[in-house]
Amino acid sequence: MKKNPLAGQIAIITGASRGIGAAIARKLAVLGAHTVLTARDAKRLKVVVEEIAAAGGSAESRPGDLMDPAVIEGLAADILRQHGRCDILVNNAGVGWFGGPLHTMQLSDWERLMEINLRAPYLLLRAFAPAMVAARRGHIINISSLAGRNPVPNAAAYAASKWGLNGLMISAAEELRSHQVRVSLVEPGSVRTEFGSGSATQKSPMGAIAPEDVAEIVAMLATQADQSFISEVLVRPTLKK
Repeated sequence: MKKNPLAGQIAIITGASRGIGAAIARKLAVLGAHTVLTARDAKRLKVVVEEIAAAGGSAESRPGDLMDPAVIEGLAADILRQHGRCDILVNNAGVGWFGGPLHTMQLSDWERLMEINLRAPYLLLRAFAPAMVAARRGHIINISSLAGRNPVPNAAAYAASKWGLNGLMISAAEELRSHQVRVSLVEPGSVRTEFGSGSATQKSPMGAIAPEDVAEIVAMLATQADQSFISEVLVRPTLKK
């Protein structure tokens, strides 16, 4: 791989204040991209941006709540006005609900989960895909989950959101490929973060994927040769729980 293969490119990463999103932002910055980090936690975003800058990378933070369509519209307008392009969009932001059987889930929890896990990626694609189509290049990379393929008792809504994301983006890939815009899904199993009900410090190193492992896969997708793309990547821990 050549040095700084993403030099000059603009990469937007959602849910970038911690975990997988922060790892992806650091990795794409190392490869030369100017990274735009968004999440609700402005303080945590600032820390990640400072870490990237200290390592010689380029980053900026755009705090915001992806449950608000106006925030997404404003984010896209600001980035396209300031930078004039969007080369990579990483839909990573997500929430889980592992509180019990589906019939015990409150409607408010269902709506929040679906708005962040499924509606926000649609709104972000809608906001940035036109610029990619006009440029005849771009890559939308979605962090899904193996829950989008397997039954997950006590997390049915989370599984449904990831099944939905997979169907949404596989279909969008077919719509956009004639414009040379690529759409990919990365579907990890258990990741060593604070996401969901687990603690990062309680998981065996071999029984959970590291956030940096997912970041390496995103980097591979983002630096592929123009004539091909990988549509789906399934990632499993080496050891089962």
